[in-house]
Order: sequence, then structure tokens, then C-alpha cells
Amino acid sequence: MAITAQMVKELRESTGAGMMDAKRALIETEGDMEAAVDWLRTKGLAKAAKKAGRTAAEGLVGVAVEGGKGVAVEVNSETDFVAKNADFQALVGNFTKAALTVSDVEALKSADLGGKTVETTLNEAIAVIGENMTLRRMAVLEGDSVAAYVHNAAADGMGKIGVLVAVKGTDNGIAKQIAMHVAATNPASLGEADLDPALIEREKNVLTEQARESGKPDAVIEKMIVGRMAKFFEEVTLLGQKFVLNPDITVAQAAKDAGVEVVGFVRMAVGEGIEKEKEDFAAEVAKTLAG
Repeated sequence: MAITAQMVKELRESTGAGMMDAKRALIETEGDMEAAVDWLRTKGLAKAAKKAGRTAAEGLVGVAVEGGKGVAVEVNSETDFVAKNADFQALVGNFTKAALTVSDVEALKSADLGGKTVETTLNEAIAVIGENMTLRRMAVLEGDSVAAYVHNAAADGMGKIGVLVAVKGTDNGIAKQIAMHVAATNPASLGEADLDPALIEREKNVLTEQARESGKPDAVIEKMIVGRMAKFFEEVTLLGQKFVLNPDITVAQAAKDAGVEVVGFVRMAVGEGIEKEKEDFAAEVAKTLAG
């Protein structure tokens, strides 16, 4: 397939590779972006792919906790201006409270909110504000205790990143600290057993190819892979990561020292995985003048 300048640009932005290296990677992999990232990593020409997609959508994530149940809800808007609006923030707050009574986003849309469904309330708000808004997703987390944390808070209980951490045992404040850790590090899973098998296989393949580039014997390569995969698990799993508040111990050890066990977490960031169509300023002005 034809390799476009836009494809090269996208690969460079996601990997930090040089222009010619990015172009060659796309040619070698016939335009497969994910395979091109792996090709660059194998050749030592790129860092690991970014974990999260480019965040283009605006809006807020609301979090709420009641007893041993916590919820996170994402409501998107077209512009950050609306996300800063007090009426929009009140809407997110009400939707988040309603989420405590349901189990998924579809049930939330049908939940009662002052005599109207959440979905009807949202549609009416769209008509008033004049900007498209969506109730995109929600997550539920339960445990003996659940702590919530909001990063870049726009108002109480809502911001650009919302985190929930559930623990087994009596929480003495450690769950909130771990929630802050999650916001900062964005782990891929709780532990090794929870990791996506496809992600593990992909990383193993990349590391194997990197090791083979060294020209070492197969027996040595096998040992290298074991060590590198162990390091990979430490970096991407919450329990294996070094605790940001005390890098001398892991998160799992920090929880154990506090007398609890981390049983789950949720990290929800506004616009994850959403691409928003962009126009240059001149085109936007021209469209406005054309009516």
C-alpha cells in the first residue's frame, strides 16, 4: 500500500523515531501501524508505544463512592469551554450520583433523575447548551473499601482523570495514595494474571527479536527474555510497580504493610481512544464566513 506523509507523521509522534526510520518501518510492514511500532522497537529506534490513544474529546470524568461501591462516569462535550460550565458540571455530578444505583452505562441512561431519565436530561441539556454531549461510559468497583481520586479536578469529584481503588481489609488511607499512584502511572492491569495475553505475546516477540539482534546463543537469549519479561511485568502491572510515594517497595508491599490487599482499580481519562477531526484555523474561519 502507499505510505503517506500523514502515516509517517503519526508513527513519528507515537514513537519518537526519525522520519526516514518511520518511513522505512511502514514500508517494511506494508503500512501496518502497530507492526511498524514493533519493527522500530526491535531495531532499537523507538521507545515503547504510548499506552493511551491521543485524547481529543473534551468533557469530564465524575467519581463517587458509597459504602464499598465506587463509580466512575465519563461525559463528553465538544469543547473544553462547556466542560468548565457550571451547568455541565452539575449534570456530570448528578449522573455520577445516579450511577451508584445501577451496574452499567445502559442502565444509567434509563435511570430516574428527578422524574426524567438520565438520557432525556442529557438530550434536553444538549438543546439548551447547543453543543453535542455524550454519556460515553461508566465503571463500577466494589470492595471492603473503595477510595476515589480526581486528577486535574474541575470541581468536587470530577476532572480529566478519575481513579477508583478497591481494597480488602480496613483502609487507613493507603487506598487513596494508591489511587494517586494509578493516576500517575496508568498501569495496564492489576497483576500479571490480568494482563491481556495479546499484549504479553506482542511484548515477548519484540523482546525476542531485540535479543536475536545481539547475536547471542539461543540459550542465552532465553534467559534474557525471562529477565526482560519480568521487568516488563513490574513496569505495567499495578501490584508490581514501584510505589511512587516510596520507590523502595512495590505497590503490593505498600498495601501489605498497611494491612490491606488491593483487589481492583479503575482509571478513566477523558477522551481515551477518541480521535477528534481537526481543521486548521483558516479553514474554520472560512467555514464560519460561508455560513
